[in-house]
Amino acid sequence: QVQLVESGGGLVQAEGPLRLSCAASGRTFNSYTMGWFRQAPGKEREFVAAISWSGQRTDYADSVKGRFTISRDNAKNTLYLQMNSLKPEDTAVYYCAADTVHAYYGGSYRNPLSYDYWGQGTQVTVSS
Repeated sequence: QVQLVESGGGLVQAEGPLRLSCAASGRTFNSYTMGWFRQAPGKEREFVAAISWSGQRTDYADSVKGRFTISRDNAKNTLYLQMNSLKPEDTAVYYCAADTVHAYYGGSYRNPLSYDYWGQGTQVTVSS
């Protein structure tokens, strides 16, 4: 079992920064892939970023590449998403998720169905 709790969402002006955190508990944090997803009203949940168990490998959606950075602190059991140069189209509920089944190198981390644990989500609203 893994419990995930996101924090750090809020209202921010366009071009501003915001940092999301995801605190994990339960199963050993440094043994599984972690990802960030987001869901805007009326849209499907979409992949944002993923990171391997060690933190050495990361991947990003094209829409956030160069603006967002995913990282993890395995000693603190915490996942982060640093978001810079935010745009109104980044407005969504952001979810962190844990994939305790698939290896990162299998490439399934972009598929939300690959993840077996999810946080409750945190709202990010970017005003223009």
